[in-house]
Amino acid sequence: MTDWLGPQEWQAVALSIKVSLWATVISLPFGVLVAYALARGQFRGKQLLNGLVHLPLILPPVVTGYLLLLTFGRRGVIGGWLEDTLGLVLAFRWTGAVLAAAIMAFPLMVRAIRLAIEAVDPKLEQAAATLGAPRFWVFATITLPLILPGLITGAVLAFAKAMGEFGATITFVSNIPGQTQTLPSAIYTFLQVPGGEASALRLVAVSVAIAMAALLASELLARRAAKRVAGG
Repeated sequence: MTDWLGPQEWQAVALSIKVSLWATVISLPFGVLVAYALARGQFRGKQLLNGLVHLPLILPPVVTGYLLLLTFGRRGVIGGWLEDTLGLVLAFRWTGAVLAAAIMAFPLMVRAIRLAIEAVDPKLEQAAATLGAPRFWVFATITLPLILPGLITGAVLAFAKAMGEFGATITFVSNIPGQTQTLPSAIYTFLQVPGGEASALRLVAVSVAIAMAALLASELLARRAAKRVAGG
């Protein structure tokens, strides 16, 4: 691939994979927690939480990116605190691309995991609870193994969405080659340059190949997990 792609193209591919992996890994624990709360919880503000989780799917991505810039930029309330306290800068850095991709992919992850949790018979969890098992232990030993296929699906959907994220990312971290230029940003850039169509086409082919590989891997892992759950 390094011979087929130019240096700038390869940087965009490598950065996209890096950003997407980190976005998926970081958001997965929060996705499981929120999905479980929405599937099993009964509390005030549940619908508000559900709306906030799915808001990135409804808002224009540029709006989401601008809100991220206002909040997590160097002059933002959270962004300024992170820089002063932890030395962590998000705006116009690849770390900010991870945050933007994670937020845009989060609704898809939560929805897939929530549907998997709702498909689990609550009586199984209640039976374990009546035997004195703590709620966390019930989730870890009963619920989690049963929702593993859905969890894998949610993670792969989030990864694929993160790979294709453009609007929020370019608004929040710009389009800096080698630093914040992901696959979609690189394709956009090459399409604006005379003679850049060939590079854009190569990156499109790489995007399709990565997406297909992720989906096939997801299907294989989900089937294996389902067989394990069924005792096969």
